[in-house]
Parts: sequence; structure tokens; C-alpha cells
Amino acid sequence: MLAAAVSIGDYANIGPGLLMAHGNVVIDGHVRIGPLCSISPFVTVGLNTGGPDPSLTGPTIGRNVFIGTGAKVLGPITIGDNARIGANAVVMTDIPANCTAVGVPARVLEHDGPLGPAKGPGRQ
Repeated sequence: MLAAAVSIGDYANIGPGLLMAHGNVVIDGHVRIGPLCSISPFVTVGLNTGGPDPSLTGPTIGRNVFIGTGAKVLGPITIGDNARIGANAVVMTDIPANCTAVGVPARVLEHDGPLGPAKGPGRQ
């Protein structure tokens, strides 16, 4: 599902089931987004450089990742499957699978261990 005011770059690779219920989202080219992800409003996913260069790579976002309102995910990084990125976080380093990352710069706050997934919206 896509909303208004969404910009998706030419070389973006987006898996099925992406949910963007509200607009004002920028997804640069050279970005990979896995299936079943959810991107909140005012999010930017892209390169951390100002110039076009086809050899550059943007973020790779795994399966079932949630990105909160206003977050920035920048550079040649990987966000693991089932990760959650908090509102207004600035992510410029890899985030492991099954983790929650928040802050500027983003840091891992919580990791889903063997006891199962963290509680939260849509994860009861």
C-alpha cells in the first residue's frame, strides 16, 4: 500500500507487502527493502552522500522491519529481519535481526532473545 508524497528512486528494489500508510517518505535508488516491511511518515532511506554515483549502495533492509516516524536510514548498512527502528532515529550502522534501535545516532536498545518477540504495537 502506498500513500501520497512518496518518492522512490530508480534503482530501488522493494519486496512485496511494503506498507506505507501515510506519505512524505523518500526511498533513494540503490536501496533494498525486504518483504512485509512497514515505513512510517517522514522517513528517509538512502545514501549518505550528496552526489550520484552508480557504484554506491544504499541500505539493505530485511524482512518484516518496522521503521518509525521521522527515522533516517543512511548509507551502505544492513537492517536485519524483524528489526524495529524507533521514531526519529538516525541509523548509519548495521542493526542486527530481531533488535529495536533508537536514538541519534541509533543504538540497539532491545534484542528479542530466546523468550520470543518484544511486546509493542502489532506484536502482542
